[in-house]
Amino acid sequence: MSHYLSTGFRFTQHLLIYSFNHLFIFYQQIFSMTKSVEITKAYYDSKEVDEFYHKIWGGEDIHIGTYISGDESIEEASRQTILKMLKQLPTIKKGHRILDLGAGYGGAARFLAQEYNCRVDCLNLSEIQNKRNIEKTKAAELEKYISITAGNFEQIPFDRETYDIVWSQDALLHSNDKVKIFREVARVLKPEGRFIFTDPMQSKDCPADVLKEALERLHLEDLGSVNEYKSLANRADLEQVLIKRMPEQLTKHYAMVLKKLKQHEKTAKKSNRAFLKKTMTGIEKSIEMGEKGYLTWGILQFQKRNE
Repeated sequence: MSHYLSTGFRFTQHLLIYSFNHLFIFYQQIFSMTKSVEITKAYYDSKEVDEFYHKIWGGEDIHIGTYISGDESIEEASRQTILKMLKQLPTIKKGHRILDLGAGYGGAARFLAQEYNCRVDCLNLSEIQNKRNIEKTKAAELEKYISITAGNFEQIPFDRETYDIVWSQDALLHSNDKVKIFREVARVLKPEGRFIFTDPMQSKDCPADVLKEALERLHLEDLGSVNEYKSLANRADLEQVLIKRMPEQLTKHYAMVLKKLKQHEKTAKKSNRAFLKKTMTGIEKSIEMGEKGYLTWGILQFQKRNE
């Protein structure tokens, strides 16, 4: 009898230690959040912003789309961006593991899991978005392929050399510590693993403060650039594979969102109109900055060196 009691005590003791360690990691993430991370979380966890992205921006893939014919819906164009990114990568295999940084509602993760039967881990700040991701993933019966973790990618809560691919769409812009992001990505990538991402960026010759009005919508102070990302990748021991600039897709996508937003404004509640007005002003300014050549967007890919 004493043997069973002793065994039970040891099991309980190990369980408590395990729970404490994970709780410690959780609170460590919360208290180590930078100001930009806190602002991003508060923005995307607001009801108005969630409604905007879920009803206006696409609901499944809430990222900048790629328009080929010009007649695509926002949803179709957003899916085409995923397909375009996939064409740049080596063939994804069933045993591969992918990390999606800033996964949003998990559209890309579900597409990757369905197409390749691979494991995808979503890392995302917003509790509201994560809840929708869980619901959509469950409805698609993909729980065994997809995990959803609340956290920020300045401090990735996964082991080193875990992933074959780190994937991200229009998320890096929210961090003020991009050095840390690239170091963390390099840490969790396997040797020869790929880091592929899209991001709105400022052009090389963008004057200081010219993007201020465009960035206020997202509570941002500045943006990264192609040259900055190339430099950060090199410092993190990541080799350049692809730089594909597509500024015209950014302006086209914002124009599509603006059109849909104006239609939605006509039937929106009075309480939401101030938010919608501010959002439209920010998008209009982004279109202007894109047309002037100060704002760009594209696909970047780097590979971890095999030491």
